[in-house]
Amino acid sequence: MCKQEKAGSDRLDFERETPNKPDQQWTGEQFMRDYQNLAKVIASLCDGENDVISKMATISCELFHNVDGFDWVGFYRVVEPGLLKIGPYQGGHGCLVIPFDRGVCGACAKTEETQIVADVDAFEGHIACSTSTKSEIVLPVFQNEELIAVLDIDSDTANNFDERDQKALEEILTAHF
Repeated sequence: MCKQEKAGSDRLDFERETPNKPDQQWTGEQFMRDYQNLAKVIASLCDGENDVISKMATISCELFHNVDGFDWVGFYRVVEPGLLKIGPYQGGHGCLVIPFDRGVCGACAKTEETQIVADVDAFEGHIACSTSTKSEIVLPVFQNEELIAVLDIDSDTANNFDERDQKALEEILTAHF
């Protein structure tokens, strides 16, 4: 089933205060409302879909194309114990294989906890798939209480992610996996 109807094609306006954008004012209420709208769009597009890869592709596409500051969005799938491989993504090329003991994605997979990295250069063992990446959030993806993947989101802006992103993104993932 393909659902191409979407509530508008404009990117959602996720305003947040950042050192690189001093003219913008972040408002928590607007920020969460925009995530809620995006979650509704994703729910509509994924309605009735059971295929995990299809849902990963749809979620990564919607996040990448609708949230300013999300410069790479994708899933790394658990393909064997201790090993992630690239799954559906949007943006430049990603690393093809990531062991659980390397990088932010590996740390997320190993601990099964969300990793928020304000400055990737300060993260020991960071894997630089893109030299433009300044901050990153990686969330574990569970199905039937088993880790099946991680969702990796990179930003070219330092300190671009916080607990509000974590909460909203975890809600989207929980709704679909």
